[in-house]
Amino acid sequence: MASATAFYDFKPLDKRGQEVPLADYKGKVVLVVNTASKCGFTPQYAGLEKVWNEIKQKNPDDFVILGFPCNQFGGQEPGTDDEIQSFCQVNYGVTFPIMKKIDVNGDHADPLYKWLTNEKPGLMGIKRVKWNFEKFLIGRDGTIKGRWASTTKPESLEQPILDALAEKA
Repeated sequence: MASATAFYDFKPLDKRGQEVPLADYKGKVVLVVNTASKCGFTPQYAGLEKVWNEIKQKNPDDFVILGFPCNQFGGQEPGTDDEIQSFCQVNYGVTFPIMKKIDVNGDHADPLYKWLTNEKPGLMGIKRVKWNFEKFLIGRDGTIKGRWASTTKPESLEQPILDALAEKA
């Protein structure tokens, strides 16, 4: 994927290891979140699910959340893909897609995350993810509309998501 230059060029893997062409989401607003099951921010799954359900009611075909489990921060996502799926559904009723576990930083970082952090560096231009539950909002046009730290509650992103939905691709 070294030639990928836009959000829609990537094909991350779903929980079963099947490619998911992000081109399938062209014209939609996408919230990308790196997740973990044993983190102090893990309860954000509930907030993400709440935002997902509320926005999907009014915009059923225009919004998606993609969760990317990652074990790079304190070993807080040690489980298998199946265990992660089960945890999310049983404990938080998650219905948005949880993708295959990936690295978001370093030599083995998923190409999508390399692109996200290059396009929208963090504080002081740092091109890496700082911790679990960082959030990237992708607009209908495939550009990054915002990036938020782990401490940002998902519910506070409702307005930026609605603003992105109001824009035309």
